[in-house]
Amino acid sequence: MTKQLFAAGVCLAMLLGTGVAVLGDEGMWLFNAPPKELLKKRYGFVPSDAWLEHVQKASVRFNSGGSGSFVSPDGLVMTNHHVAADAIQKLSTKENDYLRDGFFAKTREQELKCVDLELNVLMSIEDVTERVNAAVKPGLPPEEAAKARRAIIATIEKESKDKTGLRSNVIPLFAGGQYHLYRFKQYTDVRLVFAPEQQIAFFGGDADNFAYPRYDLDVTFLRVYENGKPAKIEHYLKWSANGAQEGELVFVSGHPGRTNRQNTVAELEYLRDTGYPFLLQRLNRLEVMLSVYSGQSQENARRAKDELFGVANSRKARIGGLQGLLDPQLFGRKVAEERRLREAIAKEPKFKEAADAFDRIAAAEKKRAEIIKDLTLLENGAGFNSIYFSFARTLLRAADELPKDNAERLPEFRDSGLDSLKLALFTEEAIYNDLEQVKLTDSLIFLAITRGVNDKLVQAVLQGKSPQARAFELINGTKLKDVAVRKALFEGGKKAVDEAKDPFIELARVVDAESRRLRKIFESEVDEVKKQAYAQLAKVRYALDAGTTYPDATFTLRLAFGPVKGYEEDGKQIPAFTDIGGLYRRGQENDFKPPFDIPERWLKRKDKLNLKTPFNFVAAIDIIGGNSGSPVINKNAEVVGLIFDGNIQSLVWDFIYDDTQARSVSVDSRGIIEALRNVYDAHDLIAELTGGRAK
Repeated sequence: MTKQLFAAGVCLAMLLGTGVAVLGDEGMWLFNAPPKELLKKRYGFVPSDAWLEHVQKASVRFNSGGSGSFVSPDGLVMTNHHVAADAIQKLSTKENDYLRDGFFAKTREQELKCVDLELNVLMSIEDVTERVNAAVKPGLPPEEAAKARRAIIATIEKESKDKTGLRSNVIPLFAGGQYHLYRFKQYTDVRLVFAPEQQIAFFGGDADNFAYPRYDLDVTFLRVYENGKPAKIEHYLKWSANGAQEGELVFVSGHPGRTNRQNTVAELEYLRDTGYPFLLQRLNRLEVMLSVYSGQSQENARRAKDELFGVANSRKARIGGLQGLLDPQLFGRKVAEERRLREAIAKEPKFKEAADAFDRIAAAEKKRAEIIKDLTLLENGAGFNSIYFSFARTLLRAADELPKDNAERLPEFRDSGLDSLKLALFTEEAIYNDLEQVKLTDSLIFLAITRGVNDKLVQAVLQGKSPQARAFELINGTKLKDVAVRKALFEGGKKAVDEAKDPFIELARVVDAESRRLRKIFESEVDEVKKQAYAQLAKVRYALDAGTTYPDATFTLRLAFGPVKGYEEDGKQIPAFTDIGGLYRRGQENDFKPPFDIPERWLKRKDKLNLKTPFNFVAAIDIIGGNSGSPVINKNAEVVGLIFDGNIQSLVWDFIYDDTQARSVSVDSRGIIEALRNVYDAHDLIAELTGGRAK
């Protein structure tokens, strides 16, 4: 990243006083702790409790990653094409490539049921901090404290699910400073209604990714069903007739995945020096491997397209994040913020329990650096990159975990998560053994070169064979491709799993003891230590910054806000809006060559389009990965846009917020309607969105 990230006027002196320098409309706010006073002071608008409940229950989380929203009373859900791409890919075949060609169901009967897709809607939030903390007695060793914490969380989740029937998850906030119980309504009958061609959804490809101006129709519509019929939805977002206007206050309701803004300097140093470099090493390997496979045939490219897109997107995002961590000005701001907390702790006797919190986190990060490679390879499965290994380990561990009391199980096997686990385990998605062979071979090579060829576990995994030969043996010997086999093994329990003698299950068994050992070290010597230390630091932050602080993102529902606003870059003013005509100009200036080729349907329909229609726009709204697919709404809770990206300057938002140039990027609601009407002839869909007749 060569562009300057922060204005020269932002200096460290701002951060050395008694308060935090709040830059712009920073904040990913909890729905049960919205910044009403801040909004009133800054914009003269206070969202009512009814407004907040309506927006909360109209917002949708994709369990596969990403956000969405209800946009009609008949269960219609809007999200990004790239959020729905996994579902679209699983519905595609060699004969019907819906990622490439798009899809539109003109009738309800033509809507295609997605494979293993789960959508969640947040119905209620309950603060259970006191109950969780009461179960973790002061002075407990980290391992016992972690066990006690897991047990009480499992108990709370099970009680809630048994009582309400809703998916119930206890979410740690402020890195363990608070615990909130989130209850979700789950939808698992989800059907594809409309998706454009991927080329128009991701126009400009990797070249324009995280860039602006943009010209993308990154939108998809799905529908949730209950009992075989479209779900009847009380809370849905209506469509704005006028779209967004420059300078207008807009809101984003979505599920930001993860931020690290409250991390100590020691943790950021770990990410800068160890975590991100190792992750980028993996992503680069995966991208090369998938690119080579894709280049071998058109069908290979179709099979790997969504996975390759995800890897490339992650790689570019992490590079941007790493560059931010390497920026001395940004890092200086984090150092100054930590100095502020340290000085407050030193001066105030009431903060004495946090006196060594920074040191404990630093020690935990040192331990994390020691185990991260092996933890990633084994427990996180990077050394065995195949869906078959995921199936096998789930079956192996389910046989061990499910007979235990719910509170004693690994979190993913608790009653609160079993429905989601089984949905993924019993997926009916197409599995391509040639792609699995390439992925597994590459990951076995990665395992061998990272741990060493002579490592005993590596030798036990390879069994005297080359990675390629061992991968071939495993994939051609497994029966786990058959959904019926997976169901029988899961239902048969330990006896059935032990007697299966499936090569992938036996591979999972070989590495399971070491994987569990590493996981236990991480949970007790890293995660639990940090939770306790960060909880103490959270109290200090609350005391210093009461009412102006918010927790890091946790892939749970948050509210962000800010104005529609352009920015200045390299001495040029970047307008807030692009228009549809800019799509054709951008394509022409690149001779319509990939990734700037425009779908044939769009070329044929150019004369029917109003080329001045707003297409994409930017706003100074605080988002991060996971917000993709979030609705952009006005003060009337009407849809004016759809988040699909941030510009390259926004990549540092993982660690610190600045709105000098950083912006969220959205599809304009007017551009969506113009395309549906004059490119896709989707008049009934327009009528459903707008609540009236399609014109």
